[in-house]
Amino acid sequence: MGFIKMQLSADQFLPLEFVFNPNWWNHEAGIGFDRNFYLDPVTREANDVIMRRVLFEKFGSYGFGEPNPEPRPVIGSEFVAGGFVIPALLGAEIRFSSAEAPQPLPQKWLPEQIDAFSLSDIRNRWPLNELIAGWNDQKKRYGYLQGDLNTDGLLNAAYHFYGPDLFSDLIENPDRPVRFMREIGKLIIDTALIIQQQSTSVSIGVNRMAAHLSPSPFIHSNCSVQMISPRTYQKYLLPLEQEMALRIQPYGVHHCGVKTETYAKYYAQIPLSYCEIGWESNPALCRQELPGVFLNLRLSPIRMLNCSAAEIKADVEFLLDSAKDLSQVGICCINIDHGTPEENLITVCETVVKYRKDHNNYHG
Repeated sequence: MGFIKMQLSADQFLPLEFVFNPNWWNHEAGIGFDRNFYLDPVTREANDVIMRRVLFEKFGSYGFGEPNPEPRPVIGSEFVAGGFVIPALLGAEIRFSSAEAPQPLPQKWLPEQIDAFSLSDIRNRWPLNELIAGWNDQKKRYGYLQGDLNTDGLLNAAYHFYGPDLFSDLIENPDRPVRFMREIGKLIIDTALIIQQQSTSVSIGVNRMAAHLSPSPFIHSNCSVQMISPRTYQKYLLPLEQEMALRIQPYGVHHCGVKTETYAKYYAQIPLSYCEIGWESNPALCRQELPGVFLNLRLSPIRMLNCSAAEIKADVEFLLDSAKDLSQVGICCINIDHGTPEENLITVCETVVKYRKDHNNYHG
């Protein structure tokens, strides 16, 4: 079987998305992120209604939220990031709290445990067994399902069980971590395919930009890739992502770290339909390496919290001007903290609206 790269189309020119940290939702909407938020269908649906209403009240004039939202059968929240399902399937204990994303607690496995690891029948392992039971109930009530789960990433998940030796072993004893991550890659795609059988998307829970794209892509979380060299990525992780991409398309990469351009020429070999460009990256160089790929440009939530509106406007302009052709581009800010000035969020919206108008005026 060869690669089949799929072209993505956006539902509007230059789509924009915000994803707010659980502490923002907790303060602004009174939502608690305990176990029920993620695992109880009724709680999940009720919070989904609140979140859509709050987004409309604050940013509805820019296309966010809904004025009178009705309950819908979401299988996972579409408005927060954070993956716990893959670590939980691997056996991690998950700590839930009212104003934080779920936290997988690390478990340091022995080398022989890593060597022996293999997983099957994941539908009957927690939390998928509990989630699927809830999905079946929702399907009976609504007749359909929507939404998805964050399915994490190779390095992210492996680190919870391997520990810091993961990075030294990739250099000195690569067979062990590569085999372990290959098994994790199978688990990630198996989970994504289960979601795909149930719903209309697989990765809105990784980045909401997936809701704007057709077909909605699978997005693999490469949060930790900046902790290894591009050469190490090319040698050991790129082949694993290529194997994953053979099983699910369109395939995307979530790169929230810096210097995305140093990995981009390797991402291009997956092949790729979608790529997130982390803050402190060079969008122009990324575009050179990834022609035809939908680029989701990421603003910094730290700068969004601490900088002035004028500085945020300059950040948006820098990203969009660097990308130049915006026909296959979106912009987002993920994990926006409580206390972030709404003026800064409005500034992002107004700047994007201006670029949209300029594009329409130029292209008629």
